[in-house]
Amino acid sequence: MILWKSMSRVNPREIDGVERREYLDLLWTSIAGLNSRDEVKSFFKDLLSESEAIMLARRIKIAQSLLEGQTYDEIMKEIRVAKNTVSRVHQWLISGFGGYEKGLKQFEKELERRARVITKKQKQMEPFSFEWLKKKYPLHFLLFNLLDRDK
Repeated sequence: MILWKSMSRVNPREIDGVERREYLDLLWTSIAGLNSRDEVKSFFKDLLSESEAIMLARRIKIAQSLLEGQTYDEIMKEIRVAKNTVSRVHQWLISGFGGYEKGLKQFEKELERRARVITKKQKQMEPFSFEWLKKKYPLHFLLFNLLDRDK
């Protein structure tokens, strides 16, 4: 019988450079090869436990809050994290590689796109409007729908 050891924390200094680069290359290349939000979501659901995913998402939320100008105290209270966690994320924002900023810009663009789609749908289909009724009961409005299609 094979007993599996749970995956424990790894000290990067205890892994030689070549092996560390191979592991990280596997991770970055695997992520870069994903093409859609659903693929990324499935990959990370398989890769991370729920608590690990939440931990990473909270770091992103902290970065977002810092970029919006919130204070450490406001962030600590809102997200329920220690000052040292906010400080680490702040340090990564200052001396990192710009990944947080780029990721958050993409997130904001996606939220704006979703808002436009929702607004467009709401404008198009006001409940109980004539357009909504035609869509809901197409056979009752068959002649109208045929005329609309020909326009």
